[in-house]
Amino acid sequence: MSELRRIKTAVFGCGQISEVYLQNMINRFDVLEIVGCCSKNGSSAEKRAKQFGIKPMTEQEILNDASIELVVNLTPATEHYDIIKKSLLAGKHVYTEKVVTTDYNKAKELLELADKKGLYVGCAPDTFLGSAIQSAKNAIENGEIGELMSCSANLNRDVTCSYTPGRFTTQKGGGVGFDVGIYYITAMLSVLGPASKVCGFSVNTTPEYIVEDKNSEFYGQKCIIENENIMTANAIFKNGVIGTMHFCGRTIYPETPSIVFYGTKGIIVLPDPNCFGGKVLIMRKGESQYSELEQKYHFSDNSRGLGTAEMAYSIIEGRKPRADISMAAHAVELLCAVVESSDTGITQTLTSEFEIPKGIKSIAQTDSEEDSIR
Repeated sequence: MSELRRIKTAVFGCGQISEVYLQNMINRFDVLEIVGCCSKNGSSAEKRAKQFGIKPMTEQEILNDASIELVVNLTPATEHYDIIKKSLLAGKHVYTEKVVTTDYNKAKELLELADKKGLYVGCAPDTFLGSAIQSAKNAIENGEIGELMSCSANLNRDVTCSYTPGRFTTQKGGGVGFDVGIYYITAMLSVLGPASKVCGFSVNTTPEYIVEDKNSEFYGQKCIIENENIMTANAIFKNGVIGTMHFCGRTIYPETPSIVFYGTKGIIVLPDPNCFGGKVLIMRKGESQYSELEQKYHFSDNSRGLGTAEMAYSIIEGRKPRADISMAAHAVELLCAVVESSDTGITQTLTSEFEIPKGIKSIAQTDSEEDSIR
């Protein structure tokens, strides 16, 4: 085998999620060469750079460095559009945290800009590349539950636990649909393909919130909430499957997440799509109880950074990445259509398309986890 070309990569945003990204990108994926990181105030970049032995840089230093091919954007959703556009204009590929943007027209603009410049944009969540969803996807594609008829996605949590003044969870793009429901939507899209129509409701029941946690430094302070805490929707997919989504952020923990696929010969239940692994349950026609579906894929642990590595291979091999912006932009169009439907009472028709991402290789098909995403 010829020597592997490594993609020189830098990270924008050094908050909490950056630690697991950097840990995985540096230690698990040889295709990536992480050279530096930057942050808005600089101090968090200094911390991460020291922790992982890379260079603290400014945004402009990264954009001006012609040797850096790929930017990983881990900033809040409200900053994604500007950073992705700057990076593309600087001639760099981009892998970004979810959602790609909070506005479909901006997502479409970025997709068109990337195509024009011959660059790649990939987008989280990449959990659909994990063992659980890949196992379910393989079983469905092999006809284990017959012809797919419908699906449902359900999420509960208490989003007030994350409300503090100015935090991204209070801002546009940080609500239960855009920030958390996106995991469920992406999981469904990766199996079913694009949706054609959607209707639903997107509601903010708590536009102002007083921090109730007496242990918080923000106790008693008021938060202005600019996003949804309940989102429900019905969708019809272009393959004819009917889907429902129910995301409630104004209830209790613990979460009891699920995605259920209903077929003519069985039912498959996915675990939390915010995770890469977990039990996948199946009940076939004639059975009265669920059994656990055998999983034969890598990436059952916290593998954030997987989508970045997979995209790096796509750059080298000249193919479309599995976590491509086309699917991410369609997910944003769907979310924005739910908001529009909620405002107008009108069912929305979706216009964007994407190709269902090809499954990764099973453990039996490859000698290493990294080779399974090639």
